[in-house]
Formats: sequence, structure tokens, C-alpha cells
Amino acid sequence: MGFVKVVKNKAYFKRFQVKFKRRRECKTDYAARKRLILQDKNKYKTPKYRFVVRRTHRDIICQIFSSDLTHDVCVQSAYAHELRRYGVTVGLTNYAAAYCTGLLLARRINEKYKLAYEGQAKVDGDDYQVEPEGERAPFKALLDVGLARTTTGARVFGALKGATDGGLNIPHSARRFPGSDSEGPEVKTNPATHLKYITGGHIADYMKRLQEDDDEAFKRQFARYIKVNVGADQIAGMYTKAHAAIRKAPFAKRDPLERGFFLTRKEPKAKEFVNKSYKPTPISVKQRKNRIKQKLMAHGLNPVFDKL
Repeated sequence: MGFVKVVKNKAYFKRFQVKFKRRRECKTDYAARKRLILQDKNKYKTPKYRFVVRRTHRDIICQIFSSDLTHDVCVQSAYAHELRRYGVTVGLTNYAAAYCTGLLLARRINEKYKLAYEGQAKVDGDDYQVEPEGERAPFKALLDVGLARTTTGARVFGALKGATDGGLNIPHSARRFPGSDSEGPEVKTNPATHLKYITGGHIADYMKRLQEDDDEAFKRQFARYIKVNVGADQIAGMYTKAHAAIRKAPFAKRDPLERGFFLTRKEPKAKEFVNKSYKPTPISVKQRKNRIKQKLMAHGLNPVFDKL
């Protein structure tokens, strides 16, 4: 047997340093995060915003974050499960729902900071870049996709498209939008294909095809759509109406009967009123003794008035 050099010796382990906790948990790409939050020295204490998009099995989360020296600050957020307030009762995790969630966040940010940027009011699927108008520049943020794969047609780009159409300035390329062709040096986009995804046309096509091929599989997979009477022909109208409703009232209040994911209450939940600003008025010793007398007499007891 030849000579084998021991690399992981005592000196190696004495100098070994574990990686960050969120790196070990595969939650944060610190190389990407460093480049997203690094700020120029001549812009000290100037927030650098990130448009954070995360997707779960049941929800799509869009948030605007700024980084501080010790922690991140969430400026505004929007969730796909909030779309039920705007008429989208099913299909809360597809590309069309991601577009609506990004649009909702953009409209909330513009209303919060009183910015007069309407964005692309008429959805046409074409790439849109907001242009500065007047004294105030549009709200600028950088896209943060986390550990998601940036493949063509990914739902993170649906949220990006909704945010840019809503009036946010997010530097991007149309290379990864659905229907785009980036094999050559120039990016060729197909607005018709992109519009089809924004309004849920790809879902409608799949519903029709599945219903023709396997009716049992269609009833099993689209049970929630059938329950609320949303067919293939109603999907585009549902999302189009949601776009208008979001622009009209981005801060719509929660319905009293709404309860979690796909659940409702029979009666509104009773809320107990707690006045945190209430401070009892101080009373004198004589008033306190008189109160005790009245309580004792109410219970049929005769207090010794001389001692009280």
C-alpha cells in the first residue's frame, strides 16, 4: 500500500468553520444575497429594496424587503390566498395567480407611497418597462428568486410581470417569459402566448383536453373548479375581472366569513373589544370604602359602618 496523506487531521478540524445555518438548511443563497443587498458607500442608510417571490404548494408569496445592519424589514406583502377577495376562488398557485399577486403588491406599494404610476393598465402580454414621470421616480426593487430555478415560463416571472405591469421598476429581460425565444443574440417575444398564460388560457386548454380524454381524471383533478362552477370558458374572465378589482381596491378587507385556505365560516367570528388605552380613574379612600359597603349590602351582609 502506498503512502496516503491525511488531509483532515487535527489542525484541519481545529480551523474548521461551519457554514451559516440557513445555508446548511438550503434556504438562503448567500452569494446571491450579498450582491442583492450590497449598497454603495456614498449611499449610506439608503434602502436597497428586493422584490422577493416565494412559492409553496398552496400559496404564492410576494414581498418587498429592505436590509438593515441586523435584520430584514418587510415593507409590504401580498399573498395568493388574498385573491379570493377579488373573485379568484380557485387556481391560486398557477402562472395567472402569480401575475395577480405581483400586480396586487405593486398597487399596494404605489398607493402606500402615493406614487402616480399606473403601469400597463391594458394587459397585452408584451414586455413593459416603467418610465420616470414628474419629480418622483418609480419604486425600484431587484428580483430575488431565492433557490428557485429560473427556467423559461417559471411562476416567479409571472409575479415579476404582474409587478412591472403594476408600476414597479424591476430591472429585467423578457428572455424567460413564456413564448420567448432566446437562442440568438436578440430576445424574440411572443405577446400572444404570454397573454394566454396571464389569463389562464393554458389551464383552460388542459381542462378541455383532459375532459375529452379521461372524464374521471378531469373530475378528480378539477374538483374545486367544478364545485364553484368555473369551467374552461370562465377562467380568462375570472382573472381579467381580478385585474380590474385589484387596481380598484388593492387594500380590500378580509371577508368576515373567510377562514384559511378554501374554508368559510357560517357566522362571523365575534371579536372581543379590548380598550388598551383605558386607564381607570383614581378614587379616594372614602370612595373605595363606600364601594365595599355597597357590595356587602348587595350580598345581604350588614357591614360595620363605623369600622369601614
